[in-house]
Amino acid sequence: MDGGGAAYNPRTPEEVFRDFRGRRAGVVKALTTDVETFYQLCDPEKENLCLYGLPNETWDVTLPAEEVPPELPEPALGINFARDGMDERDWLSLVAVHSDAWLLAVAFYFGARFGFDKEARKRLFTMINNLPTIYEVVTGTAKKLSQEKTPNSSSKSNKPFAKHQTKNSKAPPQKDFDESGEEELEEDEDEHGNTLCGACGDNYVNDEFWICCDVCERWFHGKCVKITPARAEHIKQYKCPACSNKRARA
Repeated sequence: MDGGGAAYNPRTPEEVFRDFRGRRAGVVKALTTDVETFYQLCDPEKENLCLYGLPNETWDVTLPAEEVPPELPEPALGINFARDGMDERDWLSLVAVHSDAWLLAVAFYFGARFGFDKEARKRLFTMINNLPTIYEVVTGTAKKLSQEKTPNSSSKSNKPFAKHQTKNSKAPPQKDFDESGEEELEEDEDEHGNTLCGACGDNYVNDEFWICCDVCERWFHGKCVKITPARAEHIKQYKCPACSNKRARA
């Protein structure tokens, strides 16, 4: 497995970040929306397996690279052997931590290979650090952190979107007004901007369709969980893929 590096060699901090973000998105999908498929592929009876995130936002569970040394740093080896010996949530969290370490290794491998100077490395790290880690997304820590950053207000809910909206709806909510009658746009933007998708971990962007899971109360891009606004109108209680899969295995 070449980790998707053979056909694409990013040479600037911005290109490396795009590569990082694509690989990260793939791994997040494996551990959240595609978790049932990922779980089944990690059969302990198979040989050492690795979880690869690819630049095109997909993922793969396969054997490690045969060449020594490999073209790119390799993910954690043998993730399948621990699957049945741990609580599922703990196992997914462990895979997430190792995936975070692997993504950083790949990003800074490119940085070293193409001679990034101090400022370029700092710029790359800053872009990476602005995203929640995979571990934070998988464990729900990212959601908790975003809620802690959102200032409390008597006129606003601590939920990502206002209470008068149904959960299966488009955001943002109707505009709020302060006592002077002026719209509180800046505060709204900050509040919604701290909301993170439970699947990809990206922030809310204005006019995107999001949906909230009625079980875990995490918010998701409609496109990440394959729910359209029209379909959401007919859903009485929405369960995200992770919550649906937990119930099915139980």
